[in-house]
Amino acid sequence: MYLARAAEQPLNEILVSGKIGVILGARQVGKTTLVEHVLAGQPAVFLNFDVQVDQARFQAAAALSPGDGLRSLGNPSVLVIDEAQRLPETSRIIKGWHDLRLPAKFLLLGSSSLNLLDQAAESLTGRSRKLVLPPLLFAETLGTQAWANADAAPGHLCQHFAPQVRAFLMQRLAFGSYPEIVTSDQPTQLLRELSSDYLWKDLLQTGLVKTPELIRRLLLLLAHQAGSEVSVNELATQLQMARPTVDRYLDLLEQTFVVFRLPSFSTNPRKEIAKSQKVFFWDTGIRNALLNAYSTDEFRPDIGALWENWVIAEVAKRNILLGSPAELFFWRSRAQSEVDLVVKQANGLQAFEIKWSPRRVSGRAFRDAYGVEVEPVRPDNPFVADFFKG
Repeated sequence: MYLARAAEQPLNEILVSGKIGVILGARQVGKTTLVEHVLAGQPAVFLNFDVQVDQARFQAAAALSPGDGLRSLGNPSVLVIDEAQRLPETSRIIKGWHDLRLPAKFLLLGSSSLNLLDQAAESLTGRSRKLVLPPLLFAETLGTQAWANADAAPGHLCQHFAPQVRAFLMQRLAFGSYPEIVTSDQPTQLLRELSSDYLWKDLLQTGLVKTPELIRRLLLLLAHQAGSEVSVNELATQLQMARPTVDRYLDLLEQTFVVFRLPSFSTNPRKEIAKSQKVFFWDTGIRNALLNAYSTDEFRPDIGALWENWVIAEVAKRNILLGSPAELFFWRSRAQSEVDLVVKQANGLQAFEIKWSPRRVSGRAFRDAYGVEVEPVRPDNPFVADFFKG
């Protein structure tokens, strides 16, 4: 089943802009399904560069004059190229066709920014618009639930369907929000497959990582440390790897949309931690699969860290869908006062303390330093993406 997505609007905006669309996101996150839904009924042509025949078809078209090349592909109104990073010359060819104002629109889809964004940044400057598609937001996953009326406000659902919301939240914490996982009756099996070499296939194909075992060991350590400050030196020691290698692997995992880093917020390094970082997973299901921990029990021992990762990922997903208007941080003073999430935008700061338990949130130290109240985020309202004033 197709689940309505917030990304439909920005994708439509790209299509009417006259720009080349660059759609990025992890494998199996729903990029192709989204594009197929938005383009339904239009004479679009899809090529998948994971398939050699499609690569050869595109290269044969590129060898012709631009008009003849497009005609050889069936004169599509929209040409969609999936896994575009597989063919390094893709951006250059599409740039040439775009500049000749051929009667077609172009969408380049990629599961990795390792090559595609580097190429696009140079050859498509001023000609492209980027959309990053994350896993589903919590509000989007509710499309699978008969009790969750699509028109119902979050407050209504939390008030009148609290047990259903809570149970479904535990499913999402445990199994994550990849579309196929959300709609599957066998999420554990699918997660095992997705969290295997398939998710970081792009890393292996680049030759930058020779064996998946190194990536797996690093990810396992990160899964255990989600919600805690991460020391690259300690990771390097535990993995018996050089620090620059660990840094490079973290960069690669970010570029393939497996994890993201949350830096520390500071305007006063004398009183605040200024150079630390945390690492979170875009999808908690992937994190749990690495740990082989699929429990939906609210009393699982890692529930606090799991909830923190899930909340921060929800806000990060909303932010990236909006084009990243905000910077996201955590905060800790040298006196050990902490705030789990600081959202910085042009119009000011927001601060959140993420608690699974009903314990009171103080936030006094941050309020005294920045004049901003710290808002609690608890599981009785899991529509946390709505807290972010994008």
